[in-house]
Formats: sequence, structure tokens, C-alpha cells
Amino acid sequence: MIRYYKTIETKLEKLNSFEQDCWINLIEPTQTEINSVSNMLDLDTESLEAALDEEERSRIEAEDNHTLILIDIPIDESSSNSSHYSTIPLGIILMDNAIITVCNSQTKILNDFIVGHIKDFYTFKKTRFVLQILRKNASYYLNYLRRINKMTIAIEKEIHKSMKNKELVQLLELEKSLVYFSTSLKANEMVLNKMVRFTSLKKYPDDEDLLEDVIVENRQAVEMAKIYGDILSRIMDAFSAIVNNNQNNVMQFLTVVTLIFSIPTIISGFFGMNVNGIPFDTGPLGFWMVVFVTTIICTVVAIFMFRNKLL
Repeated sequence: MIRYYKTIETKLEKLNSFEQDCWINLIEPTQTEINSVSNMLDLDTESLEAALDEEERSRIEAEDNHTLILIDIPIDESSSNSSHYSTIPLGIILMDNAIITVCNSQTKILNDFIVGHIKDFYTFKKTRFVLQILRKNASYYLNYLRRINKMTIAIEKEIHKSMKNKELVQLLELEKSLVYFSTSLKANEMVLNKMVRFTSLKKYPDDEDLLEDVIVENRQAVEMAKIYGDILSRIMDAFSAIVNNNQNNVMQFLTVVTLIFSIPTIISGFFGMNVNGIPFDTGPLGFWMVVFVTTIICTVVAIFMFRNKLL
């Protein structure tokens, strides 16, 4: 899907076709659409297709007539049954007469620009536009990291009440999300550091300040991802220790119960032998005497186990 946008008198307008200094937004583009943009702007198809490869690494590179910036952006893949976040590439191509964004999915980051949530946004200020995308990207990382932390705290509370697999699966999903975030943020950090000394990208004094803010926010996200990852890893270790401890307690309880209930079996086995001379074998209260003695023995053993904290 191809969409054309341009700032006209401080307002973003949707266009029907390409115009000078417009923003071309490619979302899940087909090969026909890629070829069309490539021929229209004399642009390599490889640059347009770079963001469509999920394994493509974040980078910035200058070509003959354009500059390609490739970053990883966070996406929320959570459902009613699980909480999961991942990352996908976003390609930004700067040209003299246009700016192009390419992504394999509709993203909230670019949608904020379309609906007008970003102040001082103009399609003809291309470097500023790129930096605003990067800052918005860092803010979404921070937002999702805070959500992950809140979910981790909620799951931690549930662990004290329940030891079902549901909590373990949720923790594994969050841990995997943090791995994606941490890897992508570090890759984005290298791109930002390279932008500081990248001469092919025109930067004005205001842009320098904005770039510095983006670097600070991205570094903060990197540190948060590392801290939350460490916390989640320790919670997983604690969860495993609690499961093992509870299992040991259950096995101990079952062992003690089995021992106590084996006493009546042993006694009844002796008195059930078909031989002469067994006590109480001729008395009218013999059965009840055996039951009484068995109950006394079981009670004494149970009290002994309880006092020694074995039951």
C-alpha cells in the first residue's frame, strides 16, 4: 500500500500522487508498488526492500542519490491469552525531493504523525522528520518496557497464590520480549551514534539538540531493558526454586501419610494370620481392641511427625 502526504500550510494533507517534498509511506508494499516507486524516483529496489527483511540489521548508509536509515521498532503482539512484544525493521530513505518510509506492518509510530499527534512536524524538514521518528520510537520502547515491568509485578503477586503453568508461560513471553527489545535497542544505539558524525545527513542547531535527546532516551531504554531483564531472570529463578520447594513439601507430606497409613496395614496383617494364639482372637471385643490399639499407635506417630515438622 502506498500513501502520499505533504505538509501544506502547517497541516498534513493526503495526496493522490507524488509531489515535491512529500512523504511516501509504504506499508506491506507489493513488488509492483516497489518497482513503481523505484522507477519514479530513480531509486534502487534493494533500498526499498531492505526493511521488508525481518533479519535485516539496523544501519545507516549513504548512496549516490539517497541515504538509507534502517532501525528496529517495537510492536505489541499481545492477545487475551498472552503478553508478547517483538520488533520489526523500519526503513527511512532520505532524498532531495522526498522522504520514504517502508515497513512490513502498520505501526503506531508513523500513525501518530498521520493523525497529527506530533507537534512541529513538516514533511519538507526531512532531517527533523527522521529525528522525530527516532524519538517517537524510543518513547514507545520506554512505554512498552514500563508495561512489561507492571505485568511482571502482577505475575509475581500471582505466583504467591498459584503455581500453574499460566504464570510460567507469561514470564517466558515477557523474557523473550525483553531479549528482542535489548538487542534492537543496542543496534539502534549504534545507528544514532553514527548519525552524530554522519556528514551526508544535513543537521541544523535545533536538529543537533533533538538528536541528543533521542540518544539519551534510547540509552535510557537500553538500561531499562537490561534492568528489567535481570529482574525477570531472578523472578524466573525464584519461581523455579518455589516450584521445587513445593514439590519437595508435597513429596514429604505424601511420604509421612503413607508411613502412618502403613501402620494399620501391618497390624491388620498380623491379626489376619490364620494361626492359633493371636491375642484377642476369641474375645467378643477383639476387633475393637485391635482398632483401638492401631488408632493409638497412628496418633502417637502423627504427633511425633508434627512436632518434628515433618507433617
